[in-house]
This record gives sequence, structure tokens and C-alpha cells, in this order.
Amino acid sequence: MKPSIAAKLESLERRLGEIDALLSAEGATRDMEQYRRLSREHAELTPVANLFREFRQAEADVAEAQAMLDDPQLKAYAESEIKAGRERLDQLETGLQRLLLPKDPNDERNIFLEIRAGTGGDESALFSGDLFRMYARFAERNRWQVEIISESPGEVGGYKEIIARIIGQGAYSQLKFESGGHRVQRVPVTETQGRIHTSACTVAVFPEADRIEDVVLNPAELRIDTFRASGAGGQHVNKTDSAVRVTHLPTGIVVECQDGRSQHKNKEKALSVLAARIKDKQMREQQSKQAATRRSLIGSGDRSERIRTYNFPQGRVTDHRINLTLYKIDSIMDGDLAELTRSLVAEHQAEQLAALAEAA
Repeated sequence: MKPSIAAKLESLERRLGEIDALLSAEGATRDMEQYRRLSREHAELTPVANLFREFRQAEADVAEAQAMLDDPQLKAYAESEIKAGRERLDQLETGLQRLLLPKDPNDERNIFLEIRAGTGGDESALFSGDLFRMYARFAERNRWQVEIISESPGEVGGYKEIIARIIGQGAYSQLKFESGGHRVQRVPVTETQGRIHTSACTVAVFPEADRIEDVVLNPAELRIDTFRASGAGGQHVNKTDSAVRVTHLPTGIVVECQDGRSQHKNKEKALSVLAARIKDKQMREQQSKQAATRRSLIGSGDRSERIRTYNFPQGRVTDHRINLTLYKIDSIMDGDLAELTRSLVAEHQAEQLAALAEAA
């Protein structure tokens, strides 16, 4: 283990001892906010300290086995113990490095999911609908809630655009690598001669922002317009200006919401989406600066970047960022995204570990 990493672990171990003393001190609960903060820090540091203790014990076991090498009767046993001990040390060191990786503060947040049809006309809109169903089924498998914020149906089905809020712990951590271009290759239902067409959709995933802590919306920088909702809705659509369009003047970001019947609720939803988009823009600008010095394997998060192809005739899904191809398109389209999301997270962690090794 590199001395700098060992020093970091020893520092965290000392900090855990300090927190133990603070939490067990008389009157520790007088300031409940500080008590909760210390308790959270304690919960984060305990697994690191426990694993570091295991690492040092494994080091001691290897040293003890090395001391037996001079004894001819114990040499074979000692060599076996040293080999097993060093393998164990490698595993523990990798585990410790993963625990030291910086935590994404947004990982546990709810998300906004936006899917927009791209090239391909009606087929692209149909595929947008298929993608939305895929993510909705994935959410269902994780017992998350899905709330449609705004939708614009396609002419023959699916969506020209749909925005949804997915509510569930860890939603962003599992879906944050879905942003980008999704391409489909299949025979459209509108195709009479059985030819395979290629269409594309754009997916954007960003964490729900806390408008108080994360993004401050200055009313002077907002233009809010109301208009009559379009689409299904019966007589109500023609009589009430319930739809809301919010424009953030400094960035030019525009959000529309017309899904609800209440202008007030549509405005609240639109402001929530706006705050999340502003936060997402700030995050991507920061990431692009970091990427200038180190290219992420997972990609830039650029919405125009093609990240995945769904080939129905061959039954395969390929993620181009990590060169992963899975031949189970039916189950993936039914929301079985676990293998994809795990692989993307693992690749991201590998990139972070490489950066940690360079910095250490």
C-alpha cells in the first residue's frame, strides 16, 4: 500500500476515535443537528476503519508466516500462507481504495428523466415510448415511483418528448450514466417491405435539485407564460390557460408543463425541472473542466454522444462506452437493466481508482 493512502486511512481512523468520544460525551444530544451530522460521519467511517483493521491483521499474518521460512519443516506451510495472505492483502487494498473514492453527493437523489425523439420520425417517437416503458419497469423493479411531468404524444404512438420524475433512494446512482443518444435498429411497424430502419432518441437524466440549497431562482430572471394545454383533455383543455412555460433568462433554459389541470401545480413542477436542469448544467460544466485533464471512460455526458444501440433483429444491446454487448434485448426492454448499470458503475469506479493511484 502506498504511504499516502496508508496515511489517509490512519487519519480517518483517528477521526473515528474523535467522533466516538464526541458522541459518548455527556450532553452530546443537546445539539441534535450536530449529533445527526456526527452520527452520519461515524456510519461512513466505520466500514473504512474495520476494513483497515483487517488489512493490518493480514499484514501481521504475512509477516508471521515469513518468520517461519527458515524452519525446513514449516517452509511449505509458510509459503502457502504467504501466498494466500498476499492475495488477501490485494483484495483488502482494492476494497479500501473503493471506500476512499469520492462520494457523489447526488447519488441518493430522485431524478428527472427526459426522453426526446430524434431522427426517424414516427419510429423514433415509438422508440421513445419503448425507452420510457423500459425505465418505468426498472423503477418498478426497484420499488420507485414514476410521476409524469410533461408529455407530447407521437402521431402513431410513443412520445415526441416525455419528462418524468423518478422518486426513490439511489435513483440517480443507478441511472446517471443513461444520458446520451440511444439508437434503435429494427423493422418499424409502419414498414411494409420488412426493411430494417435506424432511429434515435436522446435521454437526459439529472438529479432533483433542492431549490433552496442547490439552486436559487431569482424571480427577476424568470419569464413565466401561461397558455392553453394541447392534446387530450376534453373540454378542460379549451377553456383554461393551465399550461405553464418558464424561461430562465440568464441560461435560456425553457421548461413547459401542461400535464396537470392546475396552473399552480404545473408552475411548481416546471420550477422543479428548471432548478434540476440548471444544477445539471453547472455539474456538466464542472465535469467538462475535469475531463480536460482526464477523460472519463463513461463519457462526457454530452446529450449528443451516442452511447447505446438496441438491435432487435440480432437481439442485442451494445453499450459503446464500455464495449459491452448483451444478447437479451427482450428482458432489457422489460426493465432488466441491472447488468448494464452495474457494469457502468464498475467502469466508473475503475477510472476513479486509476486517478486515485496517480494522485497518491
